[in-house]
Amino acid sequence: MPDAIFDDPRLARVYDPLDPDRSDLDVYEAIVAELGAVSVLDVGCGTGTFACRLALRDIDVVGVDAAKASLDIAASKPGGERVRWLHGDATTLAPMQVDAAFMTANVAQVFLTDDEWLATLRGIRSALRPGGTLVFEVRDPARRAWEQWTPALTHVAVDVAGIGVVESWEEVTTVDGELVTFRSTTNFTVENLLLESVSTLRFRERSAVEASLVAARFELREVRDAPDRPGREFVFLARRPLAD
Repeated sequence: MPDAIFDDPRLARVYDPLDPDRSDLDVYEAIVAELGAVSVLDVGCGTGTFACRLALRDIDVVGVDAAKASLDIAASKPGGERVRWLHGDATTLAPMQVDAAFMTANVAQVFLTDDEWLATLRGIRSALRPGGTLVFEVRDPARRAWEQWTPALTHVAVDVAGIGVVESWEEVTTVDGELVTFRSTTNFTVENLLLESVSTLRFRERSAVEASLVAARFELREVRDAPDRPGREFVFLARRPLAD
């Protein structure tokens, strides 16, 4: 089930205004061009920013997400009419053969069990054409990014058209091995309404991610640094074998 922050229509509507800087997607657009991909699967597409950017460049895009409210926002964006939106996840995809598949931001870390993660990788692999590439990022657990997820450091306030001033902040509630759970709070000041959503991310070691790709029968091509967060994230490029 998706977290409320993505599937509550009120929270989905303010998701982009509260986090408007998506320059992190520039590197992924560049990778699409580098790969020469003309068809892309965006797994965990959320409110569709990446998918719509690609569609406006005449890329054939499929966006899949478990949060219906986020998909509704995605479909309303410029370029949204050019994307095929699917409500579900990578394990429920209809047959397709795309050149590349992406999981941007924290998507690859929402799969908490080994079984969930492996099933997701296998579903994506089936959707790729032989020789197609999977691209995704994960945070380096050694950098302990969650230590910065405090109300003081994450607080933002934005005046959203038609809604008024909206505040949001995050706070870690539990760290249990590789699992980090945090609470996101959104305050609709005009309505005096506080909404909360609890999320958990898994911080896998690089070696564990590499081993999972092998288990899902991918060929690991490369592990890159994230240009927008140098030294803090790994960007994986893995290929479905040609002889497959």
